[in-house]
Amino acid sequence: MSFVHLHTHTEYSLLDGSNKIKEYAARVKELGMDAAAITDHGAMFGVIDFYRAAKAAGIKPILGCEVYVAPNSRFDKEVTGGEDRYYHLVLLAENNEGYANLVKLVSKGYVEGFYYRPRVDKEVLEQYHEGIIALSACLAGEVQRYIVKGLYEEAKQIAWQYEKIFGKGNYFLELQDHGIPEQKTVNQALLRMSRELDIPLAATNDVHYTNADDVKPHDILLCIQTGKKLQDEDRMRYEGGQYYVKSPQEMEALFPYAKEALENTGKIAQRCNVEIEFGNTKLPRYDVPEGYSSWEYLNKICYEGLSERYPEDKKEARERLEYELSVIHRMGYVDYFLIVWDFIKYARDHGISVGPGRGSAAGSIVSYALHITNIDPLKYQLFFERFLNPDRISMPDIDIDFCEERRQEVIDYVADKYGADRVARIVTFGTMAAKGVLRDVGRVMDLPYAFVDSIAKMIPVEQGRSITLEDALKFNPEFRSSYENNPQVKELVDMARRLEGLPRQTSMHAAGVVICQEAVDEYVPLSRAKDGSITTQFTMTTLEELGLLKMDFLGLRNLTLIQDAVRLVEKSAGVHLDMDEIDYDDKAVFASIGTGRTDALFQLESEGMKNFMKRLNPQNLEDLIAGIALYRPGPMDFIPKYIAGKNHPELISYDCPQLEEILESTYGCIVYQEQVM
Repeated sequence: MSFVHLHTHTEYSLLDGSNKIKEYAARVKELGMDAAAITDHGAMFGVIDFYRAAKAAGIKPILGCEVYVAPNSRFDKEVTGGEDRYYHLVLLAENNEGYANLVKLVSKGYVEGFYYRPRVDKEVLEQYHEGIIALSACLAGEVQRYIVKGLYEEAKQIAWQYEKIFGKGNYFLELQDHGIPEQKTVNQALLRMSRELDIPLAATNDVHYTNADDVKPHDILLCIQTGKKLQDEDRMRYEGGQYYVKSPQEMEALFPYAKEALENTGKIAQRCNVEIEFGNTKLPRYDVPEGYSSWEYLNKICYEGLSERYPEDKKEARERLEYELSVIHRMGYVDYFLIVWDFIKYARDHGISVGPGRGSAAGSIVSYALHITNIDPLKYQLFFERFLNPDRISMPDIDIDFCEERRQEVIDYVADKYGADRVARIVTFGTMAAKGVLRDVGRVMDLPYAFVDSIAKMIPVEQGRSITLEDALKFNPEFRSSYENNPQVKELVDMARRLEGLPRQTSMHAAGVVICQEAVDEYVPLSRAKDGSITTQFTMTTLEELGLLKMDFLGLRNLTLIQDAVRLVEKSAGVHLDMDEIDYDDKAVFASIGTGRTDALFQLESEGMKNFMKRLNPQNLEDLIAGIALYRPGPMDFIPKYIAGKNHPELISYDCPQLEEILESTYGCIVYQEQVM
């Protein structure tokens, strides 16, 4: 294996790398290389995306990180300012043990060592060094910093310390050449040091963007990060335009005097073999009372709940429960239902409002028997297979609404029960969308605000979100004409297109919580949100793909309003209302909704929905359910037909008699997935 890129920043070196993962993998393949690494700054946000993209492109993924090393202890937050707050060090996972250790190290950097950046130290590197190959990094590496200061002997001591930590053959002195004068000096010293200490060399390019012509959009990205404009003299910049994915031939031309350093990158790549496991469920265990297995206990509470829900023995309900339990047992989700049952029971027992259920989980009679949901799936002909299907292996997904003001109490209960280190919030990324990136780029290029604003307003908005710049050029003739005929607009849009879609910042998912068998950092790396909360570094979908239990604890303002209303009625009128026992056939309620006066009614308060309710004039709960299902893109086209059928049932016709039973409740229209099934 010839030269391999081992020092590469992707889009997940936030606002510092514009090297999009899919483009990076494709470019590496195009240049004839068969392996490549990801080494983002301090974090592993992108390693799973990169692993998948590399495998899809037919190249070997090398998973790593350029960590920040504290000069002393990672706990020491009193370091003098400037560049000596931390040093850079590239770490690559050689095997699965190394990957697990890298996850631990990067997590420690955020959880224990955060000071301007997530920092590790030599103590924790020593603790988790197994299976990791280290490179001395760029000019910000500790060895290089000492060389630049003229302290060669001290730099040798530091290199020797790192080799001692990682072991002979696992630490490399890193040569780089981006045309910076200091690098010439450092490289000569590293060549000498390699001979004197018998530490091998590795040549890298500090990649921050994909192609050589990405230099300007990347420069704009740095300005977005630092709040500067291109014309500002005193600003952060990567001089020389050399921070792209270079070919092996370009690297050979840069380092004719260090062929072994180039060859060593290929040898390192051959040693790095990490396999990520997808789809193997890693559910936490629920502690059941003594004398029961999880399976026995789930059966016990399900049959008790069934007797409450259906006081008169109902054969159909019993048979449905038996079937669902057998599927749940076969798919290995027994503990999942016990966990959800437990924290919902906690909420109800402590007077915290819980929603009646949403999504496909309402189709499960197990959910209904356990009081996870309050909707009778038999009455409303809901299918269990929409929720769990033995032919479609995927984790169950129950979204639960809680009173907005007290939702955190439920999350705290889960953390107390399973252990704070086994429960974490989930990261999400804000990305640079079309309108926003146009405005950002326009500001950096110092274009007049009114001019940029007029261009941004040409981007169509669909479902509350602007479409991509590429699509806007296709679908908006005015925008396309401005792009083709005005050079200033063309440059603005071209720069924005290269940056569009890049993650801009991390934040905490509004509802997502992951619950693990062991400490979360045994499975995935951890990060720290701005408020200090610990989050995962992987998004919700990635966590699910890795087989971890993700729950949505949704805070719903409407539940808080209802809870307050119930309390006020009791206080003022002495009447206690049980919202689980209210009458769903009150004609006065439906008449009121039909007037369109639906402010603060969940899912009915938009202007469009108010007008629809007037036209619909709902007479029962089924009308409301259908109305909410219809009022979305696609099904909206059926609204006139639905209303006509409701008002004039004699006009309804069915293509065959068998459809009547299925479509009768929706006046001949196909509204629900269950009807299709």
